[in-house]
Amino acid sequence: MNLAEASPSPDPTASCAKNDAFCGWMWDVTGSAWAAEGSTYLLVKPLRIVAILLLAVLARYLLHKLISRLVRTTSESSVPAILKPLRQRTPTAASADPASVVPERRRQRAEAIGSVLRSLVTAFVFSIALLMVLEEFNFNLGPLLASAGILGLAVGFGAQSLVKDLLGGLFMLLEDQYGVGDIVDLGEATGVVESVGLRITTVRDARGVLWYIRNGEIIRVGNKSQGWAMIMIDMPIGFADAGEATEVLRAAAATVYADPDLAEKFVEAPEVLGVESVTVEGTVIRTIAKTTADGQYVVGRELRRRLTEALASAGITAQLVANRVFPRPATPESGS
Repeated sequence: MNLAEASPSPDPTASCAKNDAFCGWMWDVTGSAWAAEGSTYLLVKPLRIVAILLLAVLARYLLHKLISRLVRTTSESSVPAILKPLRQRTPTAASADPASVVPERRRQRAEAIGSVLRSLVTAFVFSIALLMVLEEFNFNLGPLLASAGILGLAVGFGAQSLVKDLLGGLFMLLEDQYGVGDIVDLGEATGVVESVGLRITTVRDARGVLWYIRNGEIIRVGNKSQGWAMIMIDMPIGFADAGEATEVLRAAAATVYADPDLAEKFVEAPEVLGVESVTVEGTVIRTIAKTTADGQYVVGRELRRRLTEALASAGITAQLVANRVFPRPATPESGS
């Protein structure tokens, strides 16, 4: 008996019928392997790719809406925990809610953080969508992901400073360490912050020099514009009566506190603490004043001026000058 006649050949079928339900259905309906396999590449896969892209766009849109709503809520009302600064500020004595005085600063921080989050969401969503599309084209994603991991590791080692700068800038925004217009001390550079970015902060010092500082290189930050400021003024009175000088300084400080043009710049009334130190030139009396961050310089100059004038009016300054005049030894007369 001929073996070819004994064992019938299997019926032809589409190669995709076992793995794809739609291909199998087309094979059952048409009986054509070409039509069944063609439907997968001409209809099913394009529809899947379109669906993946549409879902990616929809997911990106919803996440962006969520972030924008968070930014808007942060700018208009209370601050979420992630956006709260490290230290709550007390800008004025009349303001019980520090956040009500700095809505613009808070809005700028929220917008900056929202922009970063939107960029990260866009990159993440479309990266996932790209991998899913490549899978539809039967790409082997294993070697691709491994190569991307190695490339990312190499870039990470080669750009450690860049990553450090970006992370430093991000945490600086989250923690509200400083903002545009603040007077800061960043170590080598001290001045007014002109711009804040994720990688670079620019500071203009008192001489007009513009410093570009990488955020990853900032080890410490001294912010002179955040919250309140304490003014300390030491006035030398020589060997004049300390009690009398203290009363004169208190009266002068009270006039500054009562000035309507400076009232809003005070957080607390100025206080004359008394004798701070005693030197060979006499006594030093310290006066302190707690002011707003932006009013410390105006109040400090006016307070020093009035304290100096008060001591001069009371005659204490003249005593101080007299104490610094040392008598000279008598010179022998000529010819004696």
